[in-house]
Amino acid sequence: MNPTHPSSSAAATPPDLSIVIGVIAGGYEPTATCLATLEPEIADYRVECLVPYDGRLGRVEELAKRFPWATFIDARDQVDDRCFGASSREHHDILRAIGLNGAQGRIVALLEDHGTPAPGWCRSMVEAHQDTVAGVGGAVENGVDRLLNWAVYFCDFGRYQNPVPTGPSDFMSDSNCSYKREALEQAKEHWKDAFHETLVNWELRRKGHVLRLDPGMTVYQTRRGLRLGAALYERYVWGRSFAGTRVKEVSSARRAILAGLSFVLPLVLTWRILSRGLKKGRHTGKLLAALPLIFLLETVWSWGEFVGYVTARASRTG
Repeated sequence: MNPTHPSSSAAATPPDLSIVIGVIAGGYEPTATCLATLEPEIADYRVECLVPYDGRLGRVEELAKRFPWATFIDARDQVDDRCFGASSREHHDILRAIGLNGAQGRIVALLEDHGTPAPGWCRSMVEAHQDTVAGVGGAVENGVDRLLNWAVYFCDFGRYQNPVPTGPSDFMSDSNCSYKREALEQAKEHWKDAFHETLVNWELRRKGHVLRLDPGMTVYQTRRGLRLGAALYERYVWGRSFAGTRVKEVSSARRAILAGLSFVLPLVLTWRILSRGLKKGRHTGKLLAALPLIFLLETVWSWGEFVGYVTARASRTG
């Protein structure tokens, strides 16, 4: 399905907010749930919602009829999900870049299909950018009460569990963040073909821009049907992707050091998650119960990082 185009009158005034939804889980239900949650706020602001998709998103015509205010961008000729499959996260980054290149809003936000925004999310995004910051990231909470989901949540988003610190931040998650368009354009070399969250944020900070977190912008991770084998392989893929992207910014000597340090990462990462969670003082019982799984997941992540540093490649395909 080709993207729909706004009328000439609508196109004359840029949207307040462009939302790019990344197809991560794939399938009809996650995307439908995310869009249904956003729908009540769409009428309150000039919002465009872009959903670039590959072959993993089914029933697109049905989604387009149900959510006529969303633009579905057929990217199957640019992203071959059969090629990337589960062995890479690069297709996620490419799809995000396709959406960002098409976004027209003065504020550009990123969500994931299995992310469920809390009520008032759009309002919080728009209000947060009344400040001079270049980017604002929100809080992420777990939305599925299963031990594996808690373990994956603490690994991926423990630092974004509320209460997140208000004020300048060195990081924010591409599952719940937004940028001023003019600032994002200054880092376009890091996202025009594939969006690399870490490199984009590093570049913005190098240019003197401020990023910050806002506890009022909350998204719930609703990863239903998550299985251990898939979660472990995902940790390996994402760890390798992180390292393979990071080595573009470091010397060969630094790369060798990082590869060696990968072997102590499971302990370091698990300790960080535990200490951060205990300090926040929320869901402590879930954190302690999930600790063995967390260590296992971080061990696999660390192996992925090691492979990424050694090969200097983010995935098997490039």
